[in-house]
Amino acid sequence: MKPSHKSDKPWYRTWFNSPYYHLLYSNRDENEAERFIHNLLKYLSPDKKTHFLDLACGKGRHSLTVNRAGFEVTGADLAEENIRFANQKSNERLHFVRHDMREPLGEDRFDYVLNLFTSFGYFDSLEENELVLKSIATELKPKGKVVLDFMNVEKVTKGLIPLETREIDGINFKITRTNDDGFIVKTIELQDGDLEYTFHERVKALTKEDFMGMFRRCGFEILDTFGNYNLDDFDAEKSSRLILIGRKP
Repeated sequence: MKPSHKSDKPWYRTWFNSPYYHLLYSNRDENEAERFIHNLLKYLSPDKKTHFLDLACGKGRHSLTVNRAGFEVTGADLAEENIRFANQKSNERLHFVRHDMREPLGEDRFDYVLNLFTSFGYFDSLEENELVLKSIATELKPKGKVVLDFMNVEKVTKGLIPLETREIDGINFKITRTNDDGFIVKTIELQDGDLEYTFHERVKALTKEDFMGMFRRCGFEILDTFGNYNLDDFDAEKSSRLILIGRKP
């Protein structure tokens, strides 16, 4: 039997720190990310003194794009490896910190908080996920705005691919997807030489109505909802994304 590596830590603490996570998603569309940020900045029309927080920033690709557009950005992520990598790109107006998004990163500090690419819904209960929005409300200055980019659960659940296999750089990935009691669960099994690993992604299947309730309970005025990175209107059956814009009083 080949050695198998599993962890009792929460899935996001192990998977996001793994080199296999970055290998599996190495083909992410950077042009798409840049187009989204360009469209978003055009919509928001921030002035050059604006300070952005990129919450759950990963390796900093969105942070870097916002910073290149002329804005101050703080990127925050729980994964040490992400922050170590992102800090290679830091400058006097681009900083990265390791941080748990359930806790406020200061008070009345940011003009905008971005939470992008389905970096929400990682926790078991609605209340714990709502803590993230409460922290964002604390972090934002009065009249500050939050941009939350999530998957469109209605479309994702209908088109769920139950099994997928990939070989990347000689490593075999087996990916299974299930809709499990209100969560979209992706199980990633991989073989690297004689070693076998199992990782998980477990994201709460939050609908537009779920988010609207959370936004209101956390004191946000909902300004807009969009359905893709071109910022077209949201359609529950057709849209690829659910993007919400909220404003703090």
